[in-house]
Amino acid sequence: MSSITIYTKSWCPYCAAAKKLLTEKGVDFTEIDIEAKPDQRQDMIQKAGGRTTVPQIFIGDRHVGGCDDLYALDDKGQLEALLQA
Repeated sequence: MSSITIYTKSWCPYCAAAKKLLTEKGVDFTEIDIEAKPDQRQDMIQKAGGRTTVPQIFIGDRHVGGCDDLYALDDKGQLEALLQA
């Protein structure tokens, strides 16, 4: 199973929705709250190709994008394969 990292902020409803979907899929993920760990924000921006919004989601080495991108992958039936890789 691929490792999953999600960069978040505690008050972000999109972050909560993305974490909810991953939890419903039964996968473990590493959450990095960029408010609690502001030194990680620059890492997120670099890995995400300049994106500064949260959430930013990574499955393995692949940058998935944000919450809408995660749900779009699920709607297309492509999320399961990424999670199992």
